[in-house]
Amino acid sequence: MINRIAILTICLTISAVFVARASRTEEVPPRESLSRLPLNLGKWTGREATPFEPEILAVLGVDEYVSRVYASGTSSAGLYIGYYQSQRQGDTIHSPLNCLPGAGWEPLSRTYLPVAVASRPGGPSQDVTVNKYVIRKGLERQVVLYWYQSHGRVVANEYRSKVLMVYDAVRLNRTDAALVRVVLPIRGTDPGAEEMATAEAVDFVKAMFPTLDRYLPS
Repeated sequence: MINRIAILTICLTISAVFVARASRTEEVPPRESLSRLPLNLGKWTGREATPFEPEILAVLGVDEYVSRVYASGTSSAGLYIGYYQSQRQGDTIHSPLNCLPGAGWEPLSRTYLPVAVASRPGGPSQDVTVNKYVIRKGLERQVVLYWYQSHGRVVANEYRSKVLMVYDAVRLNRTDAALVRVVLPIRGTDPGAEEMATAEAVDFVKAMFPTLDRYLPS
């Protein structure tokens, strides 16, 4: 009986702290607009993609997003970053796991992929883990790399991202986060085509990642 009372007291205390924190306005550190993300990233040169339709934006619930196509030689990488300043009022990040099938893409494989990136231009490298999907629609195939980023943290797993959001809401009074997604077409059907597309996608991520801290606050 005493143990049950103790557990109930702890749960009520944690809930009270969370509610108190949730009622406060979140204090997100200053950041630059995603629109200022460089159009030149290493060997990659970007252009704006077609803006999303209002109904799509309503479903996404993002506070800001950038959608671009970056090209290098014959390779092209589609970049989408959706930023959420707060996820307390029901606007939460939509997983590509749900969006891609709805757009007609069939997942062929899914793995975690370690990528060595620098957190700032010219800085030391660190390993981050991202999701890698190979998807297909008709005869088209694409490599998709994506992850969730918040407070200087890169997370691949959707469930872990949600748990950390609750943790940071209590600890930091912050629920801001972003989804970063890179898509590259797989050209050809030979056995090495997927590996070549993956290598190009990783190259783009390495060129782009050091700039993100300016737009996704730590």
